[in-house]
Amino acid sequence: MSLPERTYVADALRTETVGGVLLLAAAVAALIWANVPAIRDSYTTVSDFHLGPAALGLDLSVAHWAADGLLAVFFSVAGVELKRELVAGDLKDPRAAALPVVAALCGMAAPALVYTLTNVTGGGSLAGWAVPTATDIAFALAVLAVIGTSLPSALRAFLLTLAVVDDLFAILIIAVFFTADLDFAALGGAAAGLVVFWLLLRAGVRGWYVYVPLAVVVWALMYNSGVHATIAGVAMGLMLRCTTREGEDRSPGERVEHLVRPLSAGLAVPLFALFSAGVTVGGGALADVFTRPETLGVVLGLVVGKAVGIFGGTWLTARFTRASLSEDLAWADVFAVATLAGIGFTVSLLIGELAFEGDAALTDEVKAAVLTGSLIAAVLATALLKARNARYRRLWDAEERDADESGVPDVYEQDDPAYHLRMAAVLERKAAEHRRIAAEMAGSTSDGTTAARHEDPEVAGGAGEEGDRPA
Repeated sequence: MSLPERTYVADALRTETVGGVLLLAAAVAALIWANVPAIRDSYTTVSDFHLGPAALGLDLSVAHWAADGLLAVFFSVAGVELKRELVAGDLKDPRAAALPVVAALCGMAAPALVYTLTNVTGGGSLAGWAVPTATDIAFALAVLAVIGTSLPSALRAFLLTLAVVDDLFAILIIAVFFTADLDFAALGGAAAGLVVFWLLLRAGVRGWYVYVPLAVVVWALMYNSGVHATIAGVAMGLMLRCTTREGEDRSPGERVEHLVRPLSAGLAVPLFALFSAGVTVGGGALADVFTRPETLGVVLGLVVGKAVGIFGGTWLTARFTRASLSEDLAWADVFAVATLAGIGFTVSLLIGELAFEGDAALTDEVKAAVLTGSLIAAVLATALLKARNARYRRLWDAEERDADESGVPDVYEQDDPAYHLRMAAVLERKAAEHRRIAAEMAGSTSDGTTAARHEDPEVAGGAGEEGDRPA
């Protein structure tokens, strides 16, 4: 990895780590705000407050703006980063890119199967089969950014691709199974807007005053079509060019990502978490999580189904096809990320509301199950990722060690005779220093012993006079 690339990745990870901390803090604040009786009503009031032009179909609640509007900003950044990984990063090799795609599909099929089997054997409702299929990309990447400071970039690329594909298919599930009507005129308008966006990019047109209004129009049309509006963000992010041309220090995609990422990580995603994570959970709903087949199926789907589906699908694909795991990753890394993908949260909560619409009690219990399953997955993944992170930290320290102070890490000089001569000189200096310190300590001990004998002659004399008997 070149120096500009390393600087770019380091800046991105720093921004994302700060954003991850803010997101997790906002989620905790939302849960407290929505469940403390004294302030619970104010959370509902703020979340349900409507604003926006009704004539354009955009008279939305604050929570709705956060989930569909602000999250589109995050998805646009995710789209740019995914494009960069596909054309110039760890996923440039199609064999490496195929694995997270297959993992995402298997990671959706397995939880649905686990939920179905649990409810068939327990006599529950099959309506919630899609609830545990979704991975919350924002929360998963936030946890990885906070915990995995020393993990390989290939692992983050794997999770990013997996989560984006997962979310796209989850949105497709909502559109096919839980959307009553689609506005094909609005959908066609959004598609036309995306074509215009692509043509302007190819023509080399520059200026935020061109693209920002066009992006807002495309987003609004996509929202009014009945399709989840975040698809517009992903699509526009994937259209940006992420390779440099002659005379360019950075590609357009990198420039846009550099400008938008702080807004996404520091404002959009935390506000999204604040107004999406405030689920009111009663004690009765939590108590029934492990007793009802519907809620148990959700928990098992997120915790067991996701891990087994993603890890198993990845291993089988690498074993029986030409697809291969990145050389920088181990299978233990894949299992840790597969566990992390069990954080369903926002999209799972949305699907739960749609699947059990009309049954308020069961909806609350399913929400509690999503929270429980996501929390269990997050705790397990944190433990696994911390262990992997510690291992990579040790490897990193070993690779960066420069004991001979030559300016080149020792690991790259093992076959150089001059390196071993320099190390011999370093060790000889250390040995001479230790001999000097040992000599000074021996002299100090000798002086101390002599002084003790001089100060207590009676004890010494008595011992000498009495031989071996006590003085």
